[in-house]
Amino acid sequence: MRYKILFIVMLLFQQFAFAQKKPNIILLFSDDAGYADFGFQGSKEMITPNLDKLATEGVRFTQGYVSASVCGPSRAGLMTGRYQQRFGFEENNVPQYMSSNSALDGENMGLPLDQVTIGDHLKALGYTTAVFGKWHLGGADCYHPLKRGFDEFYGFRGGARSYYEYPNVDNVVRENRLERNFEGYAEPERYLTDRLGEEAVDFIERNQNKPFFAFVSFNAVHTPMEAEENDMAKFPQLSGKRQQVAGMTLALDRACGLILDKLKELGLDENTIVVYTNDNGGPTDKNASINLPLAGTKSNHLEGGVRVPYIMRWPGKIKENTQYSNPVSTMDLLPTFVAAAGGNANELEQVDGVDLLPFIQNVNTGKPHKALFWKKDCRASVRMGDWKLLRFPDRPAELYNIIKDESEQNDLAAKYPDKVNEMYKMIFEWESTLERPRWLLDRKFENVDIDRMDKYRKVK
Repeated sequence: MRYKILFIVMLLFQQFAFAQKKPNIILLFSDDAGYADFGFQGSKEMITPNLDKLATEGVRFTQGYVSASVCGPSRAGLMTGRYQQRFGFEENNVPQYMSSNSALDGENMGLPLDQVTIGDHLKALGYTTAVFGKWHLGGADCYHPLKRGFDEFYGFRGGARSYYEYPNVDNVVRENRLERNFEGYAEPERYLTDRLGEEAVDFIERNQNKPFFAFVSFNAVHTPMEAEENDMAKFPQLSGKRQQVAGMTLALDRACGLILDKLKELGLDENTIVVYTNDNGGPTDKNASINLPLAGTKSNHLEGGVRVPYIMRWPGKIKENTQYSNPVSTMDLLPTFVAAAGGNANELEQVDGVDLLPFIQNVNTGKPHKALFWKKDCRASVRMGDWKLLRFPDRPAELYNIIKDESEQNDLAAKYPDKVNEMYKMIFEWESTLERPRWLLDRKFENVDIDRMDKYRKVK
């Protein structure tokens, strides 16, 4: 009997040791942040010591892209590792803004149920999984995080909400109410950004002895512009929305720091992959974010709409204080996480992302992507090597050498017509592999997006 007990103890120990070989994974994800609005991105105004330190402890991708320039489609691409247009998630899923001809509206606009998520993959590999914050992948019950590969949820199903408790929550649509797990509605006791950090810390503490994945999906710094007075007071030289976004960014960094400090306190930091990135370019006209030196903003395909801050840390696996300069995508996170967790990224079906680790570690000296694409209605873009082509509905296509002209100020289309033709056809060939959109925004928002783009074309 004594030997049987000893055998069971040894077996349990071996299982525990094996489980802990799998790295924990934390994805810190902000909303509508400006490309230049962090110290590690060169800002002299913002106070972001925790994310700045994270950037020195791993690799910073200098050409990190999202798969869409708006929230919902970008998150769908990240969550599946696929171009979201392949399953019809092309338009932003914002209830009440859709065309009368749209096939879906309201809470029914969500990530199709046949799509496999990061959560699904990591759960299959033995991970405990959680989402904290903004979901925006469908408000109906069938799209709920707990039904899409996640064990825990503390956040809201929709695309935006207040950072404070709603005074009359009965008048708030379900998608914007704060929810614990499934339909456990309770408004935040404190500033929501801080609460999300606290909830993530609690999850880490409860799961420290087994591999976990936490998707910490902050709604900061998305509108409404609501910052804590004490945070704004740190920026007396600023005013208006710029002071507000600075305060909101400070709170974002503080919440990230809370999570990073807990990893260190528990001795988990050496065996945890931490990624920080953002969902799309900053909407300068809405939240006073800054994307310079990039032109453009959220909702268009200029660099300022689709290039984002992007950091990855994994001690002992990723060299500290390094930069990776080839284009990468947030679609790459799914295969990267699967490979790190012990899965085979090469066996993933219909995935457009790639495992980044061989490229970061210089095992593969090629480029992760031959080309990257973006599309929304008639507007589209392709990045191939140093070149980027943008297709518009209201003007001729434009061609830029992004390495020499990252601000996209010198259109080379007239000088290289053969390159324009080649890349224009590439877009069409790629489009021919996609599904039609499952829902459609009202046409007037195309004009809004074009006007916003034109307003921020020139880099001053």
